[in-house]
Amino acid sequence: MITLKNVILRRSAKVLLDGANVTINPGEKVGLVGRNGAGKSTLFALFNGSLHEDGGDFYVPKQWRMAQVAQDMPETDASATDFVVGGDTRLLELRQKLAAVEAAYEVNPDDAELGMELAHAYTDLADAGEHDAVPRAQALILGLGFKSGELDAPVNSFSGGWRMRLQLARALMCPSDLLLLDEPTNHLDLDALVWLEAWLQKYAGTMIVISHDREFLDAVTNVTLHIANAQLTRYGGNYSAFETLRAEQMALQQQAYAKQQDKIAHLQKFIDRFKAKASKAKQAQSRVKALERMEKVAPLLAEAEFTFEFKEPGNIPNPMLSITGASFGYEAEDAPPKVILTGVNRTVQGGQRIGILGANGQGKSTLVKTIAREMGALAGTVTEGKGLNIGYFAQQELDVLRPQDNPLEHMVRLARELGSAVKESTGEQALRGFLGSFNFSGDMVKQPVGTMSGGEKARLVLAMMVWQRPNLLLLDEPTNHLDLATREALAVALNEFEGTLMLVSHDRALLRSVCDEFWLVGRGKVTDFDGDLDDYQRYLLDEAKRMREEAKEAAQALLPPPTAPAPVPVAAPQQLKPLKRELEQADKRMAALSEEKAQLEARMATPLNPADIAQTGKRLKAVTDELATLEERWLELSGQIEAASA
Repeated sequence: MITLKNVILRRSAKVLLDGANVTINPGEKVGLVGRNGAGKSTLFALFNGSLHEDGGDFYVPKQWRMAQVAQDMPETDASATDFVVGGDTRLLELRQKLAAVEAAYEVNPDDAELGMELAHAYTDLADAGEHDAVPRAQALILGLGFKSGELDAPVNSFSGGWRMRLQLARALMCPSDLLLLDEPTNHLDLDALVWLEAWLQKYAGTMIVISHDREFLDAVTNVTLHIANAQLTRYGGNYSAFETLRAEQMALQQQAYAKQQDKIAHLQKFIDRFKAKASKAKQAQSRVKALERMEKVAPLLAEAEFTFEFKEPGNIPNPMLSITGASFGYEAEDAPPKVILTGVNRTVQGGQRIGILGANGQGKSTLVKTIAREMGALAGTVTEGKGLNIGYFAQQELDVLRPQDNPLEHMVRLARELGSAVKESTGEQALRGFLGSFNFSGDMVKQPVGTMSGGEKARLVLAMMVWQRPNLLLLDEPTNHLDLATREALAVALNEFEGTLMLVSHDRALLRSVCDEFWLVGRGKVTDFDGDLDDYQRYLLDEAKRMREEAKEAAQALLPPPTAPAPVPVAAPQQLKPLKRELEQADKRMAALSEEKAQLEARMATPLNPADIAQTGKRLKAVTDELATLEERWLELSGQIEAASA
C-alpha cells in the first residue's frame, strides 16, 4: 500500500501539504481532485519519485512497477506500433538480456552456466508476452482512435495531440502495479474516451488519476482524494459520491453556508427556470437530471472562486442560420477539394441548444469551422439571419489568440474591432476590471499569452467571447484545459445564456447539463440523433465494431493478387489449386510445429542439464518464430483463395 504520514510538501515558499495523512490500498482506483494550484501535480511528483517529501514519511512498495504518461512530445521516426511496443519496459529489458546472452553463448557454447542463462532468458521472454506484443500494442493504438492504415506510420508524421495519444498508449502498454494518469482525456474524442474507460475498468493495479472530467472520474475511480487547505482528505466512492459528501459537509458549516446564500439563490433561480421549461424529450430529461445534481451540490458550486455570465444578446434572429444542399470540407492547393460532409440541410432556430456528436475524424470540427466562417462551404449555401453575432471557441485556442500579445492587448484590439469607445485611461481601466472578473488580475494582464497555461488561454477566449455579446455560441471542445470548478462555472453560464448554443465536447457532464438536442455527424452526413448520451455511447461501440470490420475487409482487398491470373472464369480452378495446396501444406506444418512447441515447453519444465536447456530454449524460439510466420502466410493464402473464388 501507499502511505503518507504527517507529510509536508513545499513548492518554493508555499506549503502545499502540511502534515497530510492518507493510505491508498493495492488495487484501488483513486481520483485526485482539488483547485488549480492546490498541489495535485506536486503530489504526483511525490508519487512518481521525482520529488521528495519535505517532512514526514512517504512509502510506496519498492517492488511496485510504475507507469505514467510522458509529458514530452515524442520526436522519432519509429513506427507508431514500435513506439508503443517500446512502452513495455519489461519486454525491452528481456530482449536486451537475451541478445547479450546469445552473443556470449555463440562464443562459448560449452559454458554450462551460459546455457542455463540462455534457457532462462528464452523462458522469461515468452512469459513476458513476446509472442503477442505487437497485437497488444496495436489494440491500444486502434482503441485510442487511430486508423489501421496508421499503425506503421512514423510517430513524427502525426500532429501533437495524436502523438500524446501514442504516449498514453505507451504508458498503458507498460506492465505496472501503479498507474499514474495526469489529465489522460485532454487529447481524446468521446469515442476514444469511452474505450479508455473500459480499459481502465479492467486494469488490475493501483491507479491514481488527475482529471477534470467528472463522468470519466465516476466511471474509473472508487476512491477520491481531495487536496485543499494543505490537507488530504480521503472519500470512499467516485467523484459524484465525493461531491455529495463534500456538499453535505459544507452545508453543516452554517457560518460559511450563510455567506453563500446569494450565490445559491442565483443557482436555484436558473435551475427552477430551466426545469420548468424542459420538455419530456429524452435529451431534455438528461439535462433535468444534470440540473438536479447541481441543485443538490449548490453549496459546493458556490464555493468556486471563478464565476461568469454571458451578457444578454442584443437581438436573436430567427432562424439563426440555414444550411441548404451544402458540402463541407477543405480546399487543397494543386489538388481537388477534400469533401468531408455532403447533402447538409440544417436550420438553427433561436434558443436551440445543440450538442454535436460524432466519432473521431467524422467532421464535427469541419462543421463548426464552416458555420464560424473559418472556412467556406464547398457547395450549397449557408444563409445567416440578420444580425447574427457568433462567439467561437476554437479547439486550438491559439487559432484565435496571438502568442506574443498579452490579455489586455487582446481586449483593446477586440474592443476597437467592435467599434467600442476605448479611451487610454478609463477604457484600459474598464478592460482591466473586466479581465479581473476572469481571474486575470495584476501583472497577468500584461503576460504574453504564449507563456500561459492551457487553462488560462481558455479563460481568455471565454472572456473575449463574453465581451462580444454573441447570440450564437459555437464551442469546439471548450473544456480541454479547464478545471472542474471552471467547468461548472461554464455550465452555469451556458444554462443562463439567452441565445443559441452549438457544442462539441467529450465532457459528457457538460453535454448533459446544457444541451436539449443532438446532431450526429457521421458517414459524411449530419442527422438528428434521437437518443441520449447513454444511447450515443452504445452507438460508438457499434460504430467502432463496424469500422474494424471495414478495415479487415480493406486489408483483405489489398492482399497481392494470385500469381496465376485467370483471364476467364474457367481458369479459376487452376488458379485456386496451387493456393489450396500451399494452404494444406501450411496447415500440416503448423500442426507439426504446434505439437513440437508443446513438447518443448513440457521438456523445459523438467530437470535438464544446462546444455540441454539452452538447446531446447533455442529450438523453442525458432519454432515460435516459424509458427508466427506461417500464421501470417496462412491468412494471406486464405484471403487470396477467397478473392479468387469470388
